[in-house]
Amino acid sequence: MGKFVIKETSTGVKFDLKAGNGEVIATSEVYTSDSACRNGIESVRKCCEGGIEDQTVENFETVKHPKFEVYTDKAGEFRFRLKARNGEIVATSEGYKAKASCLNGIESVKKNAPDAEVVVEK
Repeated sequence: MGKFVIKETSTGVKFDLKAGNGEVIATSEVYTSDSACRNGIESVRKCCEGGIEDQTVENFETVKHPKFEVYTDKAGEFRFRLKARNGEIVATSEGYKAKASCLNGIESVKKNAPDAEVVVEK
């Protein structure tokens, strides 16, 4: 089972959503407070049932928020970002060499986020 790991950074607080095997699936922005970070976790839980907008194909179909956006970064790797109902980005992925791996990452968020426990890393 997955878990949200909250940890402090030099500039605030962030979370990583980790799969059962400990791999990081998605990461948050840095929040100014623990409560804002926990609100971000709840937003991921609520929004992870959103559709997928594949921006790597020509004439892609726009999907309503909440949604996962699949895109390629400057290095040519595939990434996703989860956007909330208001269009704010609530989680982002690492870079993947293959689009299939990126899509597997989205499926892992959908599977793990709803029931993931929240732990604080010291």
